Amino acid sequence: MMTRFIGIVSGKGGVGKTTVVTNLGTVLAGKYQKNTTVIDCNVTASHLSMHFGAYLLPFTLNNVLKDEASIEQAMYKHNTGVKVVPASLNLSDLTGIDISILGNKLKNMFSDDDYVLLDTAPGFGKEAVSATKACNEALIVTTPDIPSITDVVRGKAVLEELNIKPLGIIVNKVTGRKFELTNREIMQLTDLPTLARIPYDEKFLESLAVKTPLIMYDEKCKASVEFFRLASILTGEVYKPTRFSFFTRLSRIFRRLS
Repeated sequence: MMTRFIGIVSGKGGVGKTTVVTNLGTVLAGKYQKNTTVIDCNVTASHLSMHFGAYLLPFTLNNVLKDEASIEQAMYKHNTGVKVVPASLNLSDLTGIDISILGNKLKNMFSDDDYVLLDTAPGFGKEAVSATKACNEALIVTTPDIPSITDVVRGKAVLEELNIKPLGIIVNKVTGRKFELTNREIMQLTDLPTLARIPYDEKFLESLAVKTPLIMYDEKCKASVEFFRLASILTGEVYKPTRFSFFTRLSRIFRRLS
């Protein structure tokens, strides 16, 4: 299997793109046993490492881009098996970075992986496009409202111009209110399928507070189930919920050790 470089993109910030990368990557590595790396390509406003409980790290993607470290040095393996390449939280580490080389730099580094998920910068400016150029495919994260869906249409045009296949849409922060756009309406406006419809849940904030992905914090909640379903679509495997999953067993081990 060739490495699938999938950009997780959005037209604006605040739609939950990093949350999607965190949980989807963890499911691919943990449940489906895929060799998976997630990369924080939002170097000007990095957050991905925080979702995995990591803050000050000796090497980051910033060092790799400046040829100060290898990608192996900047890669950290989470206890679920997913590998994380963070960007620096220190603004001073932006000095000397040529963001335009990001795509070409990353393309040659992950030949042994099954999946590489790129958490791109929001919007479709230079930083976001530079990372997206490393991808073969993309998932577009949005919320179920007209302004966000308008951004999806713009994003689809950018992806097609870059010859990157848009796999579909992840609709996030769904509350179920009548004024929210339905999957059918979104398809009519974008001509793209909705692959997952993730409900709004305060457990996302709770899981962030305890520094663990939601699917480990509560794998049976509706939002977690959507991530399992989404991963099954990407892998082509059937999702079968089990009474005691990998994440349940892992959580129990941690509790015993704490």
